[in-house]
Amino acid sequence: ERIEAEKESLEALRDLPCETKDGYGIELAANMEFPNEIDTVIASGAQGVGLFRSEFFYIDRGRIPTEEEQFQVYRDIIEKMAPQAVICRTLDLGGDKFLSPTDMADDMNPFLGLRAIRLCLANPDLFRTQLRAILRASAYGNTKIMFPFITDISEVRRARELLESVKNELASDGQDFDPDIEVGIMVETPAAALTAEQLANEVDFFSIGTNDLIQYTMAVDRVNESVAELYNPLHPSVLQLIRLTVEAARKTGIWVGLCGEMAADPSLAVLMMGLGIDELSMSPVTIPEVKKVIRSLTLAEVRKLRQDIMANLNTGQAARILEQFRRKHARSA
Repeated sequence: ERIEAEKESLEALRDLPCETKDGYGIELAANMEFPNEIDTVIASGAQGVGLFRSEFFYIDRGRIPTEEEQFQVYRDIIEKMAPQAVICRTLDLGGDKFLSPTDMADDMNPFLGLRAIRLCLANPDLFRTQLRAILRASAYGNTKIMFPFITDISEVRRARELLESVKNELASDGQDFDPDIEVGIMVETPAAALTAEQLANEVDFFSIGTNDLIQYTMAVDRVNESVAELYNPLHPSVLQLIRLTVEAARKTGIWVGLCGEMAADPSLAVLMMGLGIDELSMSPVTIPEVKKVIRSLTLAEVRKLRQDIMANLNTGQAARILEQFRRKHARSA
């Protein structure tokens, strides 16, 4: 009975805004890995798709997907989510995700090798096909493009040059697309976070990918159980890099989101809200619980959690502060 009552209370939040008791709001969006998840995303009350992964097009198949195949999938998702935004992340293969149909040599260290934007820039025909599909689909609703695993400003500029070239092709062909489509990058390496001010001048938004940011900051393979205890979202270096990224975005007037497992933890989501994140993107099933916690707080409580943790940039102390916050909220819920 308690479970059913909790389920009903969460369902009642679906169409309510995600804001504190005194009206300070944040957007909650959904991560999507496969097109058939769209109904779950809509049912969750997500305010858009903050991360639509495209790797499913390429993994476990015998050939590269055509432009038309990709276009049809993007258009369907974008139409169903309209007028909410869908952020399409370009191909992020490599690391623990591998490209099935190619004869690429194995990297000795795939997490540091030819992956994500590096792979796309090294295979411009592959990249252009995906960009054409996304741009064509952008004519059917609110669409944004996001480049993953950026480590240098030159990668952003080269990717944007390709994007502009594809726009010119589509315009010459008489194809409809959104000429003002927003372009963002994922901040998921220390290199990107530490040069965020420069990168912010090149894009319309940031999305902090905390899964990889923690991994690369802590030099910890996040899929290796032997070192799992070192993978810590509350490590001072991780929190400092997130703060630097948000500050850089504020200075240049762009918005900043965050996707990754940190967004799905209600207490960490509150901390990220306190740090100035504008949008949190997470698994759709976790959205109601995160919204419930945020709606139970005041802005002063959000800011106090941030102040307490950032004033005690010590992993153990930060963990204790967060646990105290969790217990206090559990008692008051």
